[in-house]
Amino acid sequence: MTGPSDAGILFAISDLHVAFAENRAVVEGLRPESDADWLIVAGDVGERIADVEWALRTLRGRFGGVVWVPGNHELWTPKDDPVRLRGERRYRYLVDMCRSLGVVTPEDPYPVWRGGGGPVTLVPLFLLYDYTFRPAGTATKQEALAVAYESGVVCTDEMMLHPDPYPSREDWCKARLELTRRRLAARDTSLPTVLINHFPLVREPTRILRYPEFAQWCGTEETADWHVEFDAAAVVYGHLHIPRTLWQDGVRFEEVSLGYPREWRPRGGPGGLKRVFPP
Repeated sequence: MTGPSDAGILFAISDLHVAFAENRAVVEGLRPESDADWLIVAGDVGERIADVEWALRTLRGRFGGVVWVPGNHELWTPKDDPVRLRGERRYRYLVDMCRSLGVVTPEDPYPVWRGGGGPVTLVPLFLLYDYTFRPAGTATKQEALAVAYESGVVCTDEMMLHPDPYPSREDWCKARLELTRRRLAARDTSLPTVLINHFPLVREPTRILRYPEFAQWCGTEETADWHVEFDAAAVVYGHLHIPRTLWQDGVRFEEVSLGYPREWRPRGGPGGLKRVFPP
């Protein structure tokens, strides 16, 4: 995919959760403003492979380019999904599916957005989390999990996101961090980046969570300075279902979640696509 030189809008959305009929209808209604527009889809499209494929195929047919990163829900292995793959094999299956649709993934060369506000290098990331966003007063993963189980706030990942062949989700996270650092070091450093990850790269967005115990499933302290180190013009993320704009170290952080119908109904509706560039 190549972007236009002087036109087009870079949009973003995440947490489509198309298993919900109301959210599926939202996706059916998403449209670009022109053929030059691109769309970032920052994870949690759905749990079943068929739903993820439907949504990405639909969106790729409308937008000039689509960039996808996985959320935790795509990596679940639900009992009702005919695709029984787990862990790394499930992720690679999703990557192959996206490539067949013409959708950019974290495994592909980083595309350059040359439309409005560009040029910037779009950097889709798959990093996971390592339980370092721990609740106050806890010093280890085991202590943090104990607090979560005691409070009844436990992410479904503990049951459905399998890290195979890695011994743990944090080991998978460590491997992804090492791989991604090598790729980022080899990028074209003359251009700023848009860092795209399902999970927030910094802990600050999790400070307002209703249940702070959930933060341990939301990222890693290892990426706390990536927006500075890798010259980010913007950071796009989802996962928290709290759409908003934050600024850190002069960098714009955009949370672009749609979320569940019960969450967006009280806001008066699902809202629309978030405009990333031009801002």
